[in-house]
Amino acid sequence: MQKKMKRILMALIGVTISGICVGIFNTAVLGADPFTVFVTGIGNIFGLEYGSIYPMVTGICLVLVFFIDKHYIGIATIFNLFGVGFVGQITMDLLALIFHNEPLWVRVLLLLFGLILLCFGASLYFTADLGVSAYDAMALILSKKTPITFRICRISTDVICVIIGFIFKATIGIGTLLTAFFMGPVIQWFIEHVAVPMLNGKKTVTQD
Repeated sequence: MQKKMKRILMALIGVTISGICVGIFNTAVLGADPFTVFVTGIGNIFGLEYGSIYPMVTGICLVLVFFIDKHYIGIATIFNLFGVGFVGQITMDLLALIFHNEPLWVRVLLLLFGLILLCFGASLYFTADLGVSAYDAMALILSKKTPITFRICRISTDVICVIIGFIFKATIGIGTLLTAFFMGPVIQWFIEHVAVPMLNGKKTVTQD
């Protein structure tokens, strides 16, 4: 497989996984990821469902990214703009047919599975370098233009989203806190140990 085609495939899979994870978080009902909390909060103001408000909020963020550093805008950005909200809404509807008032331990397992899967998906389209979501670009731009590491930048943007979402009455929970403080480091691990080797077709070489 040509490297360009592999990058496109990684970007598409990564964005699709992100949408699926939105549905998983909402089904677990233990708090969604920070950006979903933010978008849901904005949706509460206008009385719109996630699938409808997501492209609007993302589109506004996209304009900001374009003027700050348009390097992060690409085919994956377009996938994200129109795909995540759509896939997320479909996943919510499908999982609603399967899960009904599940016990806490089942919801916790769903949450942990969704968190790990989301970090894996993000690592794929970050590494593909064909653009990222407007929200993901915020942390990447901050880490690029400041001496602050990506992990800290991601935690900072996540915390801000949680605060704003909470103000606008979006539901937060343990899942929100876990994604806010652990997504950055876990994404970084997947990038280094899974996504980059996958793209290059070889194992990473660790140095002592």
